[in-house]
Amino acid sequence: MKKIVYIIICAVLFVSCDSFLNQDVPQGILNEEQVSDPQYVDNLVISAYAIFISSEDINSSFSMWNFDVRSDDAYKGGNGTSDGDVFHQLEISQGILTTNWNINDMWVRLYNSLSRVNAAIDALNKMDDTYQLKEQRLGEMYFLRAYGHFLLKRLYKNIPFVIKGNMTQEDYLALSNTEYTNDAGWQVIANDLEYSFRVLPETQADKGRPTKAAAAALLAKVYLYKAYRQDEPASHRVTEINAEDIAKVITYTDPALYAGYGLEPDFHNNFRPEPQYENGIESIWAMQYSMNDGTKNGNLNWSYGLIVPNIPGVTDGGCDFYKPSQNLVNAFHTDDAGLPLIDTYNNKDFNAATDNADPRLWLTIGLPGFPYMFNPNYMVAKTQTWSRSNGLYGYNVSLKHNVDPDSEYLIKGAWWGSPMNRIVLRYADVMLMRAEALALQNKGSEAINLINQLRVRAAQTGMLNGYDVNYGAKIRIMPYGDTGDALARVKMERRLEMAMESERFFDLVRWGEAETVINRYYAEEADNCAIYSAARFTADKNEYLPIPYEQIAASNGHYTQNIGGW
Repeated sequence: MKKIVYIIICAVLFVSCDSFLNQDVPQGILNEEQVSDPQYVDNLVISAYAIFISSEDINSSFSMWNFDVRSDDAYKGGNGTSDGDVFHQLEISQGILTTNWNINDMWVRLYNSLSRVNAAIDALNKMDDTYQLKEQRLGEMYFLRAYGHFLLKRLYKNIPFVIKGNMTQEDYLALSNTEYTNDAGWQVIANDLEYSFRVLPETQADKGRPTKAAAAALLAKVYLYKAYRQDEPASHRVTEINAEDIAKVITYTDPALYAGYGLEPDFHNNFRPEPQYENGIESIWAMQYSMNDGTKNGNLNWSYGLIVPNIPGVTDGGCDFYKPSQNLVNAFHTDDAGLPLIDTYNNKDFNAATDNADPRLWLTIGLPGFPYMFNPNYMVAKTQTWSRSNGLYGYNVSLKHNVDPDSEYLIKGAWWGSPMNRIVLRYADVMLMRAEALALQNKGSEAINLINQLRVRAAQTGMLNGYDVNYGAKIRIMPYGDTGDALARVKMERRLEMAMESERFFDLVRWGEAETVINRYYAEEADNCAIYSAARFTADKNEYLPIPYEQIAASNGHYTQNIGGW
């Protein structure tokens, strides 16, 4: 059993995956000559970046779309409840087993990624100071290590942290997933990022490398999660919102830290594959994909391969997963003043023929009666083309993850891929985090000013020109004229701006609102999606995934299962 732990967690002294990017990797412990060779160390660094693309897949995407089906934003989709049944269990919060493959698979993939990062960190630390990029490259690797732990902590809460240098097999066998309290665990991640923030440059020639602004943005997000304290041993409830952590969010979202970044003039520019739109002013840090780069099929993003709809003769084999929920559609409904209704549970589904809507609705969701990917050759309709489940999950389709099927950017492999970057941190998110922190500091007018900038930007999209005349879209959005309930408005704006970007479920958990919101969603959505008739979210259980059985069994008693009676 000890050997299993070692393989699953991965020792930092060994290269755990088959190859570096575009070259073979020498296997085994690094010898002194290799450690002192800057080119070899640079290859380890490249390897650490590469695994955050190569180690994910369609069922375990580091974008977390597979796990966002737990939120009120999306249905699982696919051909029915048995198609990806383990994700169906997550969707309805019932029947989840610690032995389910998807629970363990994400754990393994992320710790494999951290293994690469730690191998690079160990090698960098052995370099002398004549290697001029040593500190900067360490900053990059500490950023990646924080990012990997961040993804794990949002999913599982109680995780082992692999942060010691030159760890031995015995060190790994002694790791505990409860060594740190929840609050202290967030601080471990913040400590890595604090170092990155100090040493990273303001700009990087290679766009995939994090900058000082990227470190600041991820720090702000970590402190925002940390602020909502969930440290009771027998509960996941929020016991306080810590003022010092909120002050840190204000510090790390200061606009002065983001010189050269800002909002794209058109919201849709963030979700376009054309090279001129990639790494734009709103993209603070993104996973870099490419095509025609000399490798087979290019360095494409295959992790969204299941989200493509199955258009006969065009996207044959598209699996139609991750379908926007009716509740999310309703959230974009605006009143005659162009403002959100806030309460999306009004027992009246949005009707595109009669109701006003925020323009981001049509930039996020393909609705029946409107073009798919803004291409009038493909009109979404209530037919099997747009729902492999024959309407069980409705007919709405996701737009942010997909590309125009008539373009050169949709490429068929084992699944469907595209070269479109995935933005991990964008400036709009920074503005929303700052707005939330300001609202919590009772600075409502400043918070509303920030979200009004997003609302004004949303109104300026050119992608919807003609949608009113050609398709009857009633586009109406206006900024707020008063402060009102600033925090409620910020939370609503966060849902609208970040919809289908896999933030929603994690937001509900950190706010302590998951049980209330999700159970209300289940009750209201049962008429639109029958699978929810048996759904029930259990507080102090379903907020986090269980620790995988395979990891518990191999830990020699050092891992403790999450609460909830798994």
